[in-house]
Amino acid sequence: MSDAQFPAAPTGPLLLPVRRGSDAVLLSLVVPTFNESANIRPFLATLRETLDPLLGCRYEVIVVDDDSPDGTWEVAAQVAKDYPQLRVLRRRAEKGLSTAVIRGWQVGRGEVLGTINADFQHPPSAFPEMMRRMESADLVVATRYAEGGSVGTFPPHRRVLSVCARRLGALMIPEVFGRVTDPLSGFYLFRRQSIEGIELRPAGFKTLIEILGRGSVERVAECGYEMQSRRSGQSNVRWRHTFDYLVQLGRIRLEAPRHR
Repeated sequence: MSDAQFPAAPTGPLLLPVRRGSDAVLLSLVVPTFNESANIRPFLATLRETLDPLLGCRYEVIVVDDDSPDGTWEVAAQVAKDYPQLRVLRRRAEKGLSTAVIRGWQVGRGEVLGTINADFQHPPSAFPEMMRRMESADLVVATRYAEGGSVGTFPPHRRVLSVCARRLGALMIPEVFGRVTDPLSGFYLFRRQSIEGIELRPAGFKTLIEILGRGSVERVAECGYEMQSRRSGQSNVRWRHTFDYLVQLGRIRLEAPRHR
């Protein structure tokens, strides 16, 4: 499959332009991927089974793949032939989950933006309740720690790392971490205008704390979910992301007040 079949991913600052015009859809959902070829087809099928009855044609799914060696982008492109709401971006000049998510938002047309992982740890079945809560909120976070939520079979060492990361974040930027029970969640929805015109500068895997720290978010709601086991493949989390996370906390601590 040639590169000509894929639209070019945005480059330059990680900043969302203000969208004007009548071509907007209600929801633009970004699915960042890297080596998820075994998961992506069944995941997209499950996502469509959930979103089609809920939103009809008023949504789009944007898979942003970092040139996966296992050909995830190619599998997604095959699915897109029979899934008109699906768009696929293959990135070759840039890497990283957090930048992939923001690049997807940059090309999205939705009034509501969101992200979800393709490994089935985030259940698409949560979307009906999340969209209902979006009616009266600027941001809805799917959380493992609110009522109805659970970390499921999360490995013990990952639980310890998660607790340490949340406690450190609460110490460094309490005005961000105090707003939600799961500020490290990778599964959430928010209104586009919350970050329009604001340059995001994420590091590693975490984008939600960028939105809470730099965006304009007033009304926050949460939706509990039980974290599922990864369906196939291996986690893409690496030890280097610990350093990225520390850098990100430091940046937000220094720069967030400029946007409040």
